[in-house]
Amino acid sequence: MKNNHVVIMAGGIGSRFWPLSTPEFPKQFIDILGCGRTLIQLTVDRFKGVCPMENFWVVTNAAYVEIVRQQIPDIPEAHILAEPAARNTAPCIAWACWRIKTENQEANVVITPSDAVVMNPEEFKRVIKNALAFTNKSEAIVTIGIKPSRPETGYGYVESGDFAKDEIKKVTAFKEKPELEVAKRYVEAGNYLWNAGIFVWNVKTITEAVQTYKPNIASDMERMKTAEDVKAIFPKCEKISIDFAVMEPASADGKVYTYPADFGWSDLGNWASLYDKLQHDENGNGSVGNVHLYECRNCVVHTEDAKKVVLQGLDNYIVSEKGGRLLVCKRSEEQRIKEFSLPM
Repeated sequence: MKNNHVVIMAGGIGSRFWPLSTPEFPKQFIDILGCGRTLIQLTVDRFKGVCPMENFWVVTNAAYVEIVRQQIPDIPEAHILAEPAARNTAPCIAWACWRIKTENQEANVVITPSDAVVMNPEEFKRVIKNALAFTNKSEAIVTIGIKPSRPETGYGYVESGDFAKDEIKKVTAFKEKPELEVAKRYVEAGNYLWNAGIFVWNVKTITEAVQTYKPNIASDMERMKTAEDVKAIFPKCEKISIDFAVMEPASADGKVYTYPADFGWSDLGNWASLYDKLQHDENGNGSVGNVHLYECRNCVVHTEDAKKVVLQGLDNYIVSEKGGRLLVCKRSEEQRIKEFSLPM
């Protein structure tokens, strides 16, 4: 376990959850489920027993460093990596892995987003431990694939092939977010998995892969020795996702594997996904806070800051209040929330 490291990516602004999530205090730092723990704290919780606390890393926006310190006080100060600019996941992950390699060249690494929800943490832990055991003794790149429960158009997919070892399969291809009819065919086929953005590899494998497929990013990482180097070099790194930079070309070369899993995962990317994870009353309403509903149906309400909220006669609405900002919106119009949150 001493060689296991966990990298938590926590730089997003969660704009689809306005007003609950704002650029100043985004969703990963909020108790969005009303359970007493923020999403990033829940992420740390489910990796306990996989990795010692001194081997946790967080890559986040420079503006959120103090929030990370407050919410994860046991993380080593040097393991909070402050991005001076957002450059997508490839530079983010590469920077963390280069830093880990300077501390432990035998490191086995899990990369995870900070804002997902896992309803079965014990099964999650079992899958992660098995994936780490696989990458510890191979040069494999592993992505955790989620067995789909519905034809979802909001996720990318991983096409899995033959079994490689135990539950782990070879990856045939990565697929972009599909149209509904294509998503239905994926579910019917049975070998397509949701791409959860959770990756497992040893540090030698991933740094060599970046050097192979994105030598420009590898060169930038080699040059970033000090905090001043980071400020000067990181904002100029190529802005590209780890999927495009490494996973897709490496899968074409037969180096990528997937672990099909089912542990109640959701990326909690919007109000619809939060509604799915909340307990519902007899009228299909899900709520967080001191909320009293009368003749309301199929609503999702999050008002943890308000002393008391009373709603009557709403059907299929989103209601959220945070920091003096109030949203009342039809659930069918959720895709317009970014528009609604723009300054007038």
